[in-house]
Amino acid sequence: MASAASPGTVLADGLLALSERGAGVPLRELALVGLTAAIITYFATSPVRVLATKIGAVAIPRDRDVHVQPTPRMGGLAMYTGIVAAVFLASQLPALTRGFVYSNGMPAVVVAGGLIMGIGLIDDRWGLDALTKFAGQITAASVLVTMGVAWSVLYIPIGGVGTIVLDQTASILLTLALTVSVVNAMNFVDGLDGLAAGLGFITAMAICVFSVGLLADHGGDVLFYPPAVISVVLAGACLGFLPHNFHRAKIFMGDSGSMLIGLMLAAASTTAAGPISQNAYGARDVFALLSPFLLVIAVVFVPALDMLLAIVRRTRAGRSPFSPDKMHLHHRLLQIGHSHRRVVLLIYLWVGIVAFGAASTIFFDPRYTGAVMLAAIVVAVVVTLIPLLRRSSGDLDDGFEDYFEGRYDVK
Repeated sequence: MASAASPGTVLADGLLALSERGAGVPLRELALVGLTAAIITYFATSPVRVLATKIGAVAIPRDRDVHVQPTPRMGGLAMYTGIVAAVFLASQLPALTRGFVYSNGMPAVVVAGGLIMGIGLIDDRWGLDALTKFAGQITAASVLVTMGVAWSVLYIPIGGVGTIVLDQTASILLTLALTVSVVNAMNFVDGLDGLAAGLGFITAMAICVFSVGLLADHGGDVLFYPPAVISVVLAGACLGFLPHNFHRAKIFMGDSGSMLIGLMLAAASTTAAGPISQNAYGARDVFALLSPFLLVIAVVFVPALDMLLAIVRRTRAGRSPFSPDKMHLHHRLLQIGHSHRRVVLLIYLWVGIVAFGAASTIFFDPRYTGAVMLAAIVVAVVVTLIPLLRRSSGDLDDGFEDYFEGRYDVK
């Protein structure tokens, strides 16, 4: 009987297999496109900040806000400028241009992204009610579907259900639901300097890594170009915006930026799942079909959990579940003793563990990936609770109770 391979052997074999499969993967062109998005976004942000200040698109500090000085919004306009320039460059490069011939994924992102960014700009300047914004999100998601970006297959790993081929109505509804959910999740999490931009970068890079693995697995099949290009362009735009947005932020991305990130993440995951569904024959391919969902969950998990806890907390207190307060996850991390920068880095850490853990399964055995993720989660828990662990032993129990119940004085 053959002995089980060690983790080191599995890692080496995975890297070797990646190098052997990498022929036909346009890594240099993808890197150039991502770098272009980053550079153009970086240099476009300062003029956008001046414009936002001039037209009054400024976030005035409210009681529940963390920032203390009026800060211009509309950063999404700079990000969209970098995205459009990078997608145009991709359409002109010898290898990546083939992805435009066989898929409308990248043009769809430009059109739908421009629509949702424009809606966000209106909200950043004049404000929109929730119903109007929701209608705009549905419209932008509908543009994606109309241009061919939609889920056609759904994999359910429980109850022996397996892979389900969706009819047109189910495909449209699933795509709309997923897109709007991710858009609102990113909008919800945009509460600290650099948080949404950093999470967008981390998750987009994870999807890019996953997509490069798919390209390597399928010999550079052009059907897998759209998720790679969409994700690397988004990662570049987030990276270029981050120096302006990290604490202390000179400009906020606003709804124009957070909703744009959410739409592009949903589009990248959707375009990744489509070609997999056409080539899914073995267990590993079926797991790959599930992985885009896991990557979306990575960015949705933190804000979704925070939203759920907020609804429970407000309902228990006899208030509307939609009433604002200063007890969100990032508020609590600040209140237990973490600095603003450390809170952002902690949330980066948690999302990065889930996102890259899911993405790495395209290269390595999921069992070893799970073991590494478990170890990383333990480290993340300890780092997160360090301020509580530093308390005196007599106050430790009270500290944990205060943390989970949200009993803090807002400073």
